[in-house]
Amino acid sequence: MLLKRFAPLLAAAGLLASTVPLLSATQASAAPAADHLRQKPSWHRCSPEQPASYECATLKVPLDYRRPDGRTIDLAISRIKSENPAKRHGAMLLNPGGPGGSGLDLPLMMNESMPKEVRDQYDLIGFDPRGVGGSNPITCGLDEAEQNFDRAYRPETFGSDVTWARTVADKCREKAGSVLPYITTRNTARDMDTIRAVLGERKLSYLGYSYGTYLGAVYTQMFPDRTDRFVLDSGVDPKLIWRGMIQVWATEAEPAFARWTQWAAQRSAEYGLGDSPKAVSDTFWALVARADKEPIDLEGMKVDGDMIRAARGVFFYPAQATPLVVALKAAAEGRPLPEGMTMTELKRLLTGGAAAEPASDNGIAVFWAVVCGDTGSWPRYTEQYERDAARDKARYPLYGDIASNIKPCAFWDRPVEAATPMNKKANVLTVQNEWDSQTPLVSGQGMHRALKGSRMVLAAGGEGHGVYLVDPASCANAPVHAYLTTGKLPAQDVTCQNPPNDALRRGSVAPSKPLPIPSGPGRF
Repeated sequence: MLLKRFAPLLAAAGLLASTVPLLSATQASAAPAADHLRQKPSWHRCSPEQPASYECATLKVPLDYRRPDGRTIDLAISRIKSENPAKRHGAMLLNPGGPGGSGLDLPLMMNESMPKEVRDQYDLIGFDPRGVGGSNPITCGLDEAEQNFDRAYRPETFGSDVTWARTVADKCREKAGSVLPYITTRNTARDMDTIRAVLGERKLSYLGYSYGTYLGAVYTQMFPDRTDRFVLDSGVDPKLIWRGMIQVWATEAEPAFARWTQWAAQRSAEYGLGDSPKAVSDTFWALVARADKEPIDLEGMKVDGDMIRAARGVFFYPAQATPLVVALKAAAEGRPLPEGMTMTELKRLLTGGAAAEPASDNGIAVFWAVVCGDTGSWPRYTEQYERDAARDKARYPLYGDIASNIKPCAFWDRPVEAATPMNKKANVLTVQNEWDSQTPLVSGQGMHRALKGSRMVLAAGGEGHGVYLVDPASCANAPVHAYLTTGKLPAQDVTCQNPPNDALRRGSVAPSKPLPIPSGPGRF
């Protein structure tokens, strides 16, 4: 989940969990190859505007892998081949996160960003996960308001929150009910293995960001003998899928907020928010209270206190958060915005770029399909959400009630499959920034612990969501380069010190060629 949104990115009649066992990888390999494993991609140039080396194809994959000869759906894939066959190691599949993020153009991005010694070794393979973009995209028919799940808890509005959650679940069931149960991480992992098979690869290498780390981890558990060099960047804790991952946004926003108050206090002469962390905190909460009483008018955008709190991700970047709060305070007091701050930039910082995104609900529809369909652990009683939201509003003032408030998963059909246990060894490399707003450090550490045999590269002081090649100056890039080049994991976990992240670096300026990692509300 990136703070800046680089791409459109965040049950009465329940399905009974199936008692029909799915074929294990061993059983499947012993059986005759199904039709979807025997197909050959018909590669063609993706677009006249794109390089000829960037090729696209469409595969047919089973909607339900228990019925491989039944209904199929399209899977859009892409590639840029290695230009050095003598050094080619294999195929590397790429995923930008989400759930709901398109990965079809990732080979173009990586082809420009990867150093030559890494790039030469791989055919770069992109794909739109099932239900996304070019892969039979689903929709729930949600309007803009229904797509937003940053809903603050208040006793007097909880009834409308319940109505919203039930409406989203009902509309998704109505619009996409025949495919919704099969838009899951486990089925996407099976799609990945289908891609591997039709490419003629014995094993698969992989680079996945954010939600893509969980997808990659699931693949290592379902297909351990086909797992090659895997880099899992900005990790999702498998034990927290998926309500716990949203709640982590609240728990870990608190230390980030405290760090920000220290940063701003040290620069009180420049920003004027207070000369101590407590004074800065008091200034912020006074602004929130004021906006709750009288919303701030940003050229037609009404900003209340809840909307300010929902921007919790910005506090992982002190050099962004401070000008944002200064500008909001000026707007609330009817003063001109500070020099260098435009209204467009202020809105972008406040919303994470969401205001500029198209209205399509494809990304959020897939998001709910996956986070509700991956696990049956979501509470089914509205009372529990109300209790949790009230409790967490006091525990984690910035975002706790928003994180724990009711979600559509309370009314979703029961999952077809149980969540994937993490009980097989996985010799993979996990990568993490210390200050990550979407998959915080505790989440990345949880993934590292869950995958026995993995190694972690931690960029101490690193800010932002996404590390490898997302921040060209990250100290984590070198050990990842080495692993992808040699296939050898570090002998032990690596902690490196990132360069100072001041206003000239990612604190306020995005990478010149940002990778399209979905983020913001409803994105891991």
